[in-house]
Amino acid sequence: MPICYRTAEEIEKLREANQIVAAAHKRLREILCPGLTTIEMDREAETVIRDMGGRPSFKGYRGFPATLCVAINDQVVHGIPDKTRLKEGDIIGLDLGAEYQGYYGDAARTYPVGKVSEPAQKLMDVTREALYAGIEKMTSGGRLGDVSHAIQTRAEMEGFSVVTAFVGHGIGTSPHEDPQVPNFGPPGKGVTLRAGMVLAIEPMVNEGGAAVEVLKDRWTVRTVDGGLSAHFEHSVAVTEDGYTILSEGV
Repeated sequence: MPICYRTAEEIEKLREANQIVAAAHKRLREILCPGLTTIEMDREAETVIRDMGGRPSFKGYRGFPATLCVAINDQVVHGIPDKTRLKEGDIIGLDLGAEYQGYYGDAARTYPVGKVSEPAQKLMDVTREALYAGIEKMTSGGRLGDVSHAIQTRAEMEGFSVVTAFVGHGIGTSPHEDPQVPNFGPPGKGVTLRAGMVLAIEPMVNEGGAAVEVLKDRWTVRTVDGGLSAHFEHSVAVTEDGYTILSEGV
């Protein structure tokens, strides 16, 4: 699939879709507390998206049954919401997308449930910092490998591991478009970044090793060693003079 370069008008449509995603995250952040179930969170997210005129883009995508992808503690991504109740000290990754008037938004964040341990907080902080380190490299004329390398460097300098089994992606009139965006690799490689490219940058970082496994439900991914994992994502457009974060507010 060729890389798509979006017009200014299209980027604004993508911003509208991403602001629906941001609003859903805001609501989830407001209700997040010990005792809440992940299926209750899923229903709340879907309500927000539909009330704003959008459609949950993950629901039904390749057979996924829910609006939210949830990931608790040692889970990395793609967990299915259920009756599991959150506990004080958990961390939970929430990844969700919305389609609005033919354009897609996508963003993820890992949240603390109540008071969490210092190692858990550090993992979340560094993963978020790695995301922004990558975003800072999204300048027209740069290389995709510069984004990937910045993410990997920030995570590994703190002793964490970047998940290599899953990567970011282009986003536009489909939820996943080219190019793929690895969270690892050497700088100065990969496609040249150009104004109009829109990418979902999403580091997933483990406190232990990078190895992951898919559970029997064929969706939920967890760390092999049982270590914690964090996930942060923004949808970002390359502009003539830098970048703009379309999902700002998440």
